Amino acid sequence: MSTAAEPASYDPKIVESQAQAFWEARRAFEVDERSDKPKYYCLSMLPYPSGALHMGHVRNYTIGDVISRYKRMTGHNVLQPMGWDAFGLPAENAAIKNRTAPAKWTYANIEHMRSQLKSLGYAIDWSREFATCRPEYYVHEQRMFTRLLRKGLAYRKNSVVNWDPVDQTVLANEQVIDGRGWRSGALVEKREIPQWFLRITDYAQELLDGLDNLPGWPDAVKTMQRNWIGRSEGLEIQFNVEGHEPLTVFTTRPDTLMGVTFVSIAGEHPLALKAAAANPALAAFLEELKHGGVSEAELETQEKRGMDTGLRAVHPITGDKVPVWVANFVLMGYGTGAVMAVPGHDQRDFEFATKYALPIQQVIALKSPRNDDEKTYDPTTWRDWYGDKTRDDLELVNSGEFDGLDYRGAFEALAERFERKGQGQRRVNYRLRDWGVSRQRYWGCPIPVIYCDSCGAVPVPDSDLPVVLPENVTLDGVKSPIKADPEWRKTKCPQCGGAAERETDTFDTFMESSWYYARYTSPGAKDMVDKRGNYWLPVDQYIGGIEHAILHLMYFRFYHKLLRDARLVDSDEPATNLLTQGMVIAETFYRDNADGSKDWINPADVDIQRDDKARVVGATLKADGQPVRIGAVEKMSKSKNNGVDPQSMVDKFGADTVRLFSMFAAPPEQSLEWNEAGVEGMARFLRRLWTQVQKHVADGAAPALDVASLTAEQKAVRRKTHETIDKVGNDYGKRHSFNTAIAAVMELSNALGKFDDASPQGRAVRQEALESAVLLLNPITPHASHALWQALGHAETLIEDVAFPQVDAAALVRDSVTLAVQVNGKLRGTIEVAADAPRDQVEALAKAEPNTAKFLEGLAIRKVIVVPGKIVNIVAG
Repeated sequence: MSTAAEPASYDPKIVESQAQAFWEARRAFEVDERSDKPKYYCLSMLPYPSGALHMGHVRNYTIGDVISRYKRMTGHNVLQPMGWDAFGLPAENAAIKNRTAPAKWTYANIEHMRSQLKSLGYAIDWSREFATCRPEYYVHEQRMFTRLLRKGLAYRKNSVVNWDPVDQTVLANEQVIDGRGWRSGALVEKREIPQWFLRITDYAQELLDGLDNLPGWPDAVKTMQRNWIGRSEGLEIQFNVEGHEPLTVFTTRPDTLMGVTFVSIAGEHPLALKAAAANPALAAFLEELKHGGVSEAELETQEKRGMDTGLRAVHPITGDKVPVWVANFVLMGYGTGAVMAVPGHDQRDFEFATKYALPIQQVIALKSPRNDDEKTYDPTTWRDWYGDKTRDDLELVNSGEFDGLDYRGAFEALAERFERKGQGQRRVNYRLRDWGVSRQRYWGCPIPVIYCDSCGAVPVPDSDLPVVLPENVTLDGVKSPIKADPEWRKTKCPQCGGAAERETDTFDTFMESSWYYARYTSPGAKDMVDKRGNYWLPVDQYIGGIEHAILHLMYFRFYHKLLRDARLVDSDEPATNLLTQGMVIAETFYRDNADGSKDWINPADVDIQRDDKARVVGATLKADGQPVRIGAVEKMSKSKNNGVDPQSMVDKFGADTVRLFSMFAAPPEQSLEWNEAGVEGMARFLRRLWTQVQKHVADGAAPALDVASLTAEQKAVRRKTHETIDKVGNDYGKRHSFNTAIAAVMELSNALGKFDDASPQGRAVRQEALESAVLLLNPITPHASHALWQALGHAETLIEDVAFPQVDAAALVRDSVTLAVQVNGKLRGTIEVAADAPRDQVEALAKAEPNTAKFLEGLAIRKVIVVPGKIVNIVAG
């Protein structure tokens, strides 16, 4: 218990250091599974230890902390853990730049960021902390991978990747900029190399169906996941190719089959390679195609390019011979690497056919054209309806025996025909591809596989795990240290005992972040998770940015199903509720350089002039007093140099003020615009509440509240207190609308500022109101609330263990109500009436209200509408 006298004025440094020392000494937020309270697992996405918190971190973790503290106050056993997503390329880049080892850089950053998080007062169970780069963490990941390998859910195959020939590594699609490696600037090649994969496609349908059982997830996230999984029903159809194996294509539009005028194949397709062997021009074209990225986005936007292979495919119905073209928008990694081209009804094929003067054949027509554009098919101009299968007024034309059929009729007829003749079959296809988990980088979890000339790829035995990544290394920026070290690679085959080599690829860092949530539940467990996992899981509230809606959250859900199928957890989904917080945005400032570029200036280095609505109207550089240009309000980023250092704000205003502003400036799902004037406003509010409590306490202890003896004014203040309790509880617990909760407490504080009643019962009403305000703010401003609760006479009952205030329904009952009075729908005045006043009395008072009476002069009253407790509307004319 704190014994230090509370300061008369609000000093955040003293208040926050005392509260944090108190929590740490009592290990206040450590929890276990022995509680008789209902469990609540609140989790924010773990941070990458970049070296310093940014405002996005502060917002994310404050949202989680508010929810956690509120749930603790409503009687839950709350787990809120923290760890570090510590592997990844940024550490390698920093190590190269700073001439240090990634491990040393990472561990130093963790120390600093941990101290920053603690300075913000988050109610974290630090006993469960881990860093994903530690062997005691990733050993479980390696053990799970060998399980999956033995089950056939992990496999190795050649895959086309973005290859940087200078950095000697695979690049993610976003690391390819204008066809060059983001770091080396080298022209990127499309290269086929062996990669390890997890069979996420085996779970595609379950991942899709499971979205219907997640009502607590945002619809936008579920829509993005559905689109990413991309379930489609279609036909696989064989096209015979003269002198070669048949080509298999998958199409969701078999109704357009009679419109096929060519077939497109990927540059890596075996047929393309065979044709290129005798065609130097084609071989040169295939070589060109090796440069550039492999993302779908790039394929959609790049110039359509192709070349005739000279091969001819046989149309499976007409027997006509159609040319086989290599096209740069077809990839081996998607589908079969071959696409039937219907330029009459597919825009991409239309553009390609138009460029290379290939035939365009109409096979779909509108039964009831709505305008001139729809009456006649124009093979020179694309129309949206050409490719639209969703319309119900389409029919086949120029399709022989299939003429007149609609989409579904043609689908069924063709499916039956091809299945009967053995030329094709119905198939459900998914856009989702198996998860490639190999990376050629050093700073990652080693993949636990050994290569033996006799036995092939052999999983490392569990008894030999973990395969430890050496941390004391030097990076030269080119080759991974474990690839360059023959001694590290050298080992013996666990099956035959012969000479063998270790795998030198490391796991994609999404692997570590896909199961971390489960490890928090079972610290020290011998496996990934033990029986404690079923107590805590699924996560009750998961919090993170919308940018993780697809990849991380898809892998997160997939890995949970792997844990379930390994009988490590019982649940099907990892998180019941998901909150995706908006970005933190801020003003930008710059000066134009002579070369036309912009020199972005940090807001901390600028003196800003604002109007009476806090809008920026002018800005000068502090260093020279000269004007700077005002840019757009954008997401805080290094590129625009508009990030605000949270630590500087904590040092200047205190953690509670920073937390308060982060929650007040916008609802969690919306973007938060950083505004230091707004932060100052929150600081003023906290100081005002502090002063109100201190002045009240200085007048001595308040007597017990006697509800029966309250005056009308005292009842009104007490009613305001309980209305605030009701609203804030709803805002916290149901709506996560923290900004309106704060506004409600501010209104209560303002009401207390006008309540000048020093009588014993007046002081009792004030005591209850101040206690309520302090408790209501506790989830957001825990340090100040901790101190103020003790100042209000509760030195023996800690606020951390106090229940959320309960609404006294009797206090909400009004003796009188204020009604708005309207004349023909326009507000003309207000009246005060008894809450149970009869209708005729309400009407009479409304008509007699002076301003209302003035607007009724000379008019005949037609009717009076009374909405009890709200308005009286007099209709007159």
